[in-house]
Amino acid sequence: MVELKPVILDGHTFMTVSVELPKTNLLVVSNDKGYIMCGALDVALLNEKLKDRHVIAGRAVGVKTIQQLIDAPLESVTFAAEELGIKNGMIGREALLRMV
Repeated sequence: MVELKPVILDGHTFMTVSVELPKTNLLVVSNDKGYIMCGALDVALLNEKLKDRHVIAGRAVGVKTIQQLIDAPLESVTFAAEELGIKNGMIGREALLRMV
């Protein structure tokens, strides 16, 4: 099942995407500038092979719901996210708000 829902954080609207896959879930919270995602996100790929795209993204591991993703510390972030002040260990909500 795929579920798309908006979520509002401090007055800013983000889109959430949940995809139920066998034995796991794919979770994303995004806006037009960037996104945070569950452990399926390959930050190294974005930083190395797709560096020229300047993707603003962060990854949280061990999350099973959108709310957990929003509340979790980011395990890794892209170089472009770091340029916005988003850092490893930052809570997902705080990172998202730096993307507005």
